[in-house]
Amino acid sequence: MEPNEYKTIFHVENQHWWYVGMARITITLLANLYPGRTDLHILDAGCGTGGGMQYLAPFGRVIGCDFSMLALDLGRQRKLTRLVQASVTQLPFASSQFDLVTSFDVLCHRAVGDYRVALAEFYRALRPGGRIFLRLPAYDWLRGRHDTIVHTEHRFTTHEVSKALINEGFVIERSSYVNSLLFPLALAKRTVEQILPDQGTNSDIQPNPPWQDKVLARFLNLEARWLQHHDLPFGLTVLAVGRKSTADH
Repeated sequence: MEPNEYKTIFHVENQHWWYVGMARITITLLANLYPGRTDLHILDAGCGTGGGMQYLAPFGRVIGCDFSMLALDLGRQRKLTRLVQASVTQLPFASSQFDLVTSFDVLCHRAVGDYRVALAEFYRALRPGGRIFLRLPAYDWLRGRHDTIVHTEHRFTTHEVSKALINEGFVIERSSYVNSLLFPLALAKRTVEQILPDQGTNSDIQPNPPWQDKVLARFLNLEARWLQHHDLPFGLTVLAVGRKSTADH
């Protein structure tokens, strides 16, 4: 990812509708999976500037790792201390150490290489019965300028992610698309991008007027309620939860 993109994320992550909405969806689903738990040992793999670590903290002790020292330095400005420089394909942690591994929009990036290597590392680092919580961009045919700027190598389908998790030994507990209500707007934007000449080098993550962030976040808040009991058949993002067998020691 371009260095300026990390700085932009750091400045907008706490109010940008996409980050706020995805945080709400994640918190809602984790509260269903771990009702009342505050003692989990959590790894946020590819933690970036640490926004995810902040909303994971109520569930337990969170360690973040990222390959980018710039991202980790920005995370330290959030007063985060449990930060480690490492690649998601070569985790510097003992086997069977974590109850939960989260990875938010990381395995799609060019620098990761073979994302299946990272999945194998996540499996190794989890305790028996531990879970992986993945979030990834959906559909390669939705690639746009944003993907070029943030170095997206691949966009996924729920079937593809589920198959990869199963091949690494995980049992699938959730597999759904999210960010569905705004899908038509995103599709229109990508279509316009393909027709018109390149208008610049800005990604989709930019400061918005506060009213816009509030309005758009409401759509994801509605989806968070729906996802408590149901999956979504299409969307801009893939969400998957896999569990390591309790018999695996």
